[in-house]
Amino acid sequence: MRPSTRGTPAASPYCPGWPGAASHTAPAVPAWAKRLTAPDSQTPARSKTAIDRLIIRRDVGVREKTLYRLLYETAARAEEILTLNIEDLDLTARQARVKAKGAHAKTRRRGQAREDFVLETVYWDAGAARLLPRLLKGRTRGPVFVTHRRPGPGKVVSPRDVCPDTSLARLSYGQARALLDEHTALNGPGTGWDLHEFRHSALTHLGEAGTSLLMLMAKSRHKKPENLRRYFKPSPDAIAEITSLLAPRTSG
Repeated sequence: MRPSTRGTPAASPYCPGWPGAASHTAPAVPAWAKRLTAPDSQTPARSKTAIDRLIIRRDVGVREKTLYRLLYETAARAEEILTLNIEDLDLTARQARVKAKGAHAKTRRRGQAREDFVLETVYWDAGAARLLPRLLKGRTRGPVFVTHRRPGPGKVVSPRDVCPDTSLARLSYGQARALLDEHTALNGPGTGWDLHEFRHSALTHLGEAGTSLLMLMAKSRHKKPENLRRYFKPSPDAIAEITSLLAPRTSG
């Protein structure tokens, strides 16, 4: 007597031998479908004059002056600059190695993870070069940017985030953002600038000056041009200036 097969689910044509798998047809993607473009960033780009005026203000301390100038001249992410240690700096060459966003640990041949990460180089110019010695005051190791207080007794801090000479803790992103907001807020707390605006502003100003796309990508360390496009926001003055190139030539 043959066993009854009534009620036994049929095998899926997409998964042979898999009982109970439903044989659904995969949805078809329309031929006109395209990948959505990355949305434009809402972070504004500040003018170079506004940034210079902020940094030369007397009520802005040397630590904040140096941080803002480094963020602007390197066009780096705030997290990258705040995690810098003095040992990472090359003051003579005006450059430093930073752990980039999304950096993965290096791997050995047998797949064993290592503790060191792939690093990328950021560059600064004369403005930050003048301020860094004033900030470091002879310190040769530990975090570049530190707070004015030592960590509390109940707070666990990584040894890398504490200056071995002064025992001062590293300046956090939240503390740096609060300081910038205090310096730039016009309509109450929370209405000031954001640390990321220095990166947007630097790339916008370089683009307005005629820097090529490849050089902008090298400076910002973006891997895709569409991601860099979100940072370039030319000012009305820059647009008006290039519009003058379309004017008719005046006859002599």
